[in-house]
Amino acid sequence: MPIRLKKLIGSILLVALVVVYALAAVTVAAGRLAEAGPLVHLFFFLVSGLLWILPAMLIIKWMQHPPRPKG
Repeated sequence: MPIRLKKLIGSILLVALVVVYALAAVTVAAGRLAEAGPLVHLFFFLVSGLLWILPAMLIIKWMQHPPRPKG
């Protein structure tokens, strides 16, 4: 697969990941943390704010792999 196509697909996947992940995190926060204290909110948003980095790293790593040589 050409590197430009991989970067296009990866960019679209990254944007979709951020949108879906943000909506999921807010939904969980609104549904589960409505009555929780401020420390629970802090911990939840700290963890959920960093957790999206793991799948994003995998997408970026996939985007950076050089194309296989044609043989």
